[in-house]
Amino acid sequence: MNKININTVIIALAVILFAFIGKSAYKYKFKEAQTIAVTGLAEKDFDSDLIVWKGNYSRTGTDLKSVYAELKGNESTIRQYLVKKGINDKDIIFSAIDINKDFDTHTDENNRSYSVFSGYTLTQTVKVESNDVDKVEAVSREVTELIENDIAFTSAAPAYYYTKLAELKLDLLSKASADAKSRAESIAKNAGAGIGNLRTASMGIFQITGKNSNEDYSYGGTFNTSSRKKTASITMRSEYLVK
Repeated sequence: MNKININTVIIALAVILFAFIGKSAYKYKFKEAQTIAVTGLAEKDFDSDLIVWKGNYSRTGTDLKSVYAELKGNESTIRQYLVKKGINDKDIIFSAIDINKDFDTHTDENNRSYSVFSGYTLTQTVKVESNDVDKVEAVSREVTELIENDIAFTSAAPAYYYTKLAELKLDLLSKASADAKSRAESIAKNAGAGIGNLRTASMGIFQITGKNSNEDYSYGGTFNTSSRKKTASITMRSEYLVK
């Protein structure tokens, strides 16, 4: 009987011991796995330093050779106009001429439609790409003056770019990482703890929107080209160990 009791006590002690060890191991593992995940944000306003502006013009007529000569004359006039306005000649690019045949639709006495050749329409595009944003922006608004030269010039809205995006992105990444760490430290401090080493870090989407605009961010990243003044932003998701 005493032997049975001793065995029972040994078994009970063993169960208690294993339970204690298991609990301690679980607590240790849980403590080691405790982390704080935060998302840091960095934003910066900047002004575009490159402008791309396009416009097109056309001529129509029945004699292809004559229409072509008129269009080349328009090209020369437009180039002279832009240079006179202060645009550097090397920043002016004329496209190849696009030639289209035009047809008029008629209906015969049997109400059947047929087409008759009416002439040619030749169209050309001019593009200006420059770092002189102010000057090109002004010209894009004043180019209707070409009407005085009998040129029906259609001006498109300028597109604005920034040539130092790589440096800007690196700067924002650094600031977003610092913001994430600051957030993690604040959370840990409020919980009576501290943060340890960085466990993981992943960059979010790089976004460029118009300054003070209500543009929505997109999953693949927004890249605004319609606004001269822009705001760049990036997020950084970081996970820190808790100590």
